Amino acid sequence: MNHMMQVAERALFLWNNDHIVSLAAQNRSVILPVIYSALEKNTRGHWNQAVHSLTLNARKMFLEMDQELFQECKRRYEEEEVKARLAQERRELTWQRLEVVASKSMPSQAVMVRN
Repeated sequence: MNHMMQVAERALFLWNNDHIVSLAAQNRSVILPVIYSALEKNTRGHWNQAVHSLTLNARKMFLEMDQELFQECKRRYEEEEVKARLAQERRELTWQRLEVVASKSMPSQAVMVRN
């Protein structure tokens, strides 16, 4: 796991390179939508402080480059989070229904449908 953290840290250090920042600025409409979710997830609670800080710096850089694009990416991300949460709730409800049906169809046996 330490190796993965080092890879993340090194990748985030790229955002300190002027040439990379210039390329990112020129191509922000393509780059930001691709990396926004990773930046947001790291920002919300990466366990490594260096990765967390570097992520905040990269996120701030994109916000300052193009607030409108940043807000659009944020809106899309939040919509996807809501969709994912609703899908998870539907799956849980389906499992609950299956467990009820299974327990009614085999009352003399213990039924375990999931871990």
